[in-house]
Formats: sequence, structure tokens, C-alpha cells
Amino acid sequence: MTNLSDVHVLPDGLTVLVRRMFERAGWDERDATLAAENLVLANLSGHDSHGVGLVPYYVQAAERGALRKGRTLTTVLDAGVLLTLDGGMGLGQVVGHDAMAIVIDRARSLGAVIMNLRNSHHLGRIGHWGEQAAAAGLVSLHFVNLIGMPALVAPWGGTQARFSTNPVCIAFPRPGEEPILLDFATARIAHGKTRIAWKRGQPVAEGNLLDPAGEPTTDPAVMWSQPLGALLPFGEHKGSGLAFMCELLAGALGGAGTIADRTDWNAVDNNMLCILIDPARMGGADVYAAEAERLLAWVHETPAARTVDRVRVPGEPEREARARRRAAGTPIDPTTWGDLVECAVSLGVSRKEIARMTGVSVEG
Repeated sequence: MTNLSDVHVLPDGLTVLVRRMFERAGWDERDATLAAENLVLANLSGHDSHGVGLVPYYVQAAERGALRKGRTLTTVLDAGVLLTLDGGMGLGQVVGHDAMAIVIDRARSLGAVIMNLRNSHHLGRIGHWGEQAAAAGLVSLHFVNLIGMPALVAPWGGTQARFSTNPVCIAFPRPGEEPILLDFATARIAHGKTRIAWKRGQPVAEGNLLDPAGEPTTDPAVMWSQPLGALLPFGEHKGSGLAFMCELLAGALGGAGTIADRTDWNAVDNNMLCILIDPARMGGADVYAAEAERLLAWVHETPAARTVDRVRVPGEPEREARARRRAAGTPIDPTTWGDLVECAVSLGVSRKEIARMTGVSVEG
């Protein structure tokens, strides 16, 4: 439930503010725009954990040298359908966009391509990259791991963290329609959602967290203080197994490394394996779109349980959130909004400017 004291900011003004912050922090206009649009869209989609609340963390990472500015993406291996790219610890919202642009062009040419992107700073909402591929008419699969930071997720049956939240995304285009988009962390909840709950002073639901002693807890502070607790995997052994495979596919396969013994340099280092397929080049090229619509309609016709208004398919909750939040504004908890304002002020954006850009009164 949205806290009554949340600040509501319309997306256009929020985008202008975040873009200005990135520019003042040293990124050029193009990169600042990509980052701002990506982060605001995450908020609009209902994924506040991957939205504008991350900007102060990114600025701090750049100040200590853990996040690099400028064009950092390089090619490590180019073998036609196989690509390995290195993000050079550049801004993930830019590295991800540019890497996907390369692999999209390649998939259009060859019909399919496998890319391993390694050493990117935080890639944000992985669904964003699935949407970029789907907008180009391509099916995409994404598997992600994270090295350089402490583990966050306990394997099923364990009491200490051994994985990060290791997201998985699958995107399927629908000609002329919004894509079907599956995007989830292999933890029961994203780590960033504990940050939102912690800043709001709210507990998380039971069954999501362990305290540092390995006991169940609902206190999100255990993920933001030392010693750390742990998130639990979704689906018991199934989510735990997927997290393990993300380590192998994203970390081991492309040479970036898995989380084991690589958690000691205080840097968010994401690696992502992507598989892109041109559905028009597969055996079902003449029927795939129609079959997708038949399946979607069949699922939508399912009688709804008493606890929900209707049955949804992947991607629909995000689209519904965008429609609501574009009209009413993005809700930002007071602590996160205060952190964002203070970060902007530290970068030379005045409170008067912030108020003018966002329409939100900002007191000194």
C-alpha cells in the first residue's frame, strides 16, 4: 500500500531532474538521457527498487571510482553468432542499451545470436533490455549474475547467502502490440524492495528474509546493516536452482566469474548472457504471432479466483502500473525523495530548480 506521505512526481519532470543530475555528475547529455529515461520507466512500471532511488548510489560509486563515465563498452570476442562484450564498469543503463543495439543488429542479420556482456555496472531492470529486443521484433532470453558485492540470497536449505538476486528475463514480441515480458529475480523479492520497505519503516511479508543467525524475520534492516541477513529464493529449490544456473551462464561461461570469492571490492559488477532469436526465421514464422495471440486469449479466458479481478500474463502488471503512474505521478517515499533532493543539491542543482522541474515544493 502506498504511504500517504509519499511524494508523487509526474514522469516528465522526474526525468528532467534525473537527467540534470547525471549531467552535473559528469555524464554527457546522451548518456544522462538514457539513464534518466531507464530509471524513471522502472518507477513507472512499479519497480521502484530499480528506479530513481538508485541515483545517489550511482553518484557515490562514480565518486569512489567504482563506476566509470564515458564510452566504456569494448568487444572481447566476435565470432559471428557468438559475442563477448566488456562494459568496462560503465553506467549499466548506457552499457546495456549499447550492447543490446549491437546484438539486435547482429540477430537481424544472422537470425540468432548469443552474447555475453561482462563487467557492467548495475544493469537495472533487466526487463528493459527484453523490451528493447522485443521492440525490434526479436525474442530474447537474459540470465544475470552479480559479483563484487556481498551475497544476498541463501540457497534453498541454507542459512547464509551465496548468490545475488540473479534475475531472469524472457521477452516475446507481438507485432503491433506490447510484448509478453517475463522478468523476475530468483529471490522471492528484489533486494531493492527491502530498501524501499526499510526507508518506509515497514516490515516485509513473512517467508522472504533470514536474519544474520539464519532465523526467519520480517525486518528489512537485516539487508542493510552488518552482519547481513539473507533473502530466500522463490519457489524453494526451483528459484535456488535458477540462481545457480545464472552464475554459470552469466558468470562462468563468458569468463567474468561467479560470485564465489569475488565479493570484496564494493562494486556492483553485473554480467548478462543474452540469447536473441528472430522469430520470422524459425520454422513457425508464418504462425508464431497468431499462436501467441491464441494462447494469450485462452489464458485471459480463465475464470478468475475470488482474490483477483482477472488473470494476467507476463508484462501486464507493468503496463497497468505505467498507465496509473503516468496520470497520477510516481510515488516516492519521503526518505528516498529526501536522498534524491540532497544528492541533486550536492551536484549543484538548487532546490528552486528541483521544485520548478518536478512541481514538488522542496524545503531547505
